[in-house]
Amino acid sequence: MATRTTVINDPVGIHARPAAQFTHAVTACGCIVTKEGGNPVPANSILSVMGLGIKQGDSVVIDVQGADDETVADNLLNILVNAE
Repeated sequence: MATRTTVINDPVGIHARPAAQFTHAVTACGCIVTKEGGNPVPANSILSVMGLGIKQGDSVVIDVQGADDETVADNLLNILVNAE
């Protein structure tokens, strides 16, 4: 299992475009995403990810299980860090 944590810096948080990129990247792995203080949700559901209401300054935890989990976790972290 690979875990990554990041703080969202984008002023508008995680909106539709980065949420779609994120969920598309996790379709082949078992992954959950959690907003600090919230419940974990399946990361392959755009509605679940957007339902977290992730805003600028929120801490986000990504947990990935399965083959190549370290690489997948790094890729997902990159998507969140570079969200526009």
